[in-house]
Amino acid sequence: MGPLVHENSLKGMRAMPALAKTNELTAKLGHEFANPMLLQEALTHPSLAGFKLRKKNSTTPYERLEFLGDRVLGLVIAHWLYELFPDSSEGDLAKRHASLVNRDALRAIALEIGLERHLRLAHGEEASAARKNIATLSDAMEALIGAMYLDGGLEPARRFIQKYWRQTTIVETTPADPKTALQEWAQGQGLPLPVYKVVERTGPAHAPKFVIEVTVKGQAPARAEGESKRLAEKAAAQALLGEMAKTAGT
Repeated sequence: MGPLVHENSLKGMRAMPALAKTNELTAKLGHEFANPMLLQEALTHPSLAGFKLRKKNSTTPYERLEFLGDRVLGLVIAHWLYELFPDSSEGDLAKRHASLVNRDALRAIALEIGLERHLRLAHGEEASAARKNIATLSDAMEALIGAMYLDGGLEPARRFIQKYWRQTTIVETTPADPKTALQEWAQGQGLPLPVYKVVERTGPAHAPKFVIEVTVKGQAPARAEGESKRLAEKAAAQALLGEMAKTAGT
């Protein structure tokens, strides 16, 4: 199936400089593209789309691939979890699934395959921080999965996902993330829910840093930093859980 793109977008893309060599990337993907334009679209950030969309609510091929890749990844991981954990409840499977398809997981895989070296961004987005930004890399990873699916069907996408979202990682993934674990502990003690607040926000808009403080009644607050509020909140919850464990062990 060919890419569904506007004629003007193709003209704009053809006018752009040629992509850097992608042999290394396709080797890691385990898939040679029959339609190279799909790979180009998946690596071309909207900041370098080469044209302005005039139609209201229109989008770029990259964003459409991102939408599709998100669904493909979700389906493959859901099917895999269904097979690996035949006795798990729907709730446990959902928690595992959420931890495996979120931006943190996508960014980790993107960095593992060196995706940031192949992305095409506009000049203002060229800083190394932007290339490793969690939103940029997670979106690009989804676009790449969507491109593989359109080019070769579900099988190449499934092979890639099961190679990098390794079975050992899947099995070791705990159903509850630190925030959930802290919340469940507080509820079990009859305490109010944990409270998270932004203490500090630094860095440019494309690569922010957040410092989050979490408090639970009766416990000393804990702080942690992350590239997004969600990451910083998880790190803060983990830090507080760690301090509580130390206190309990003394």
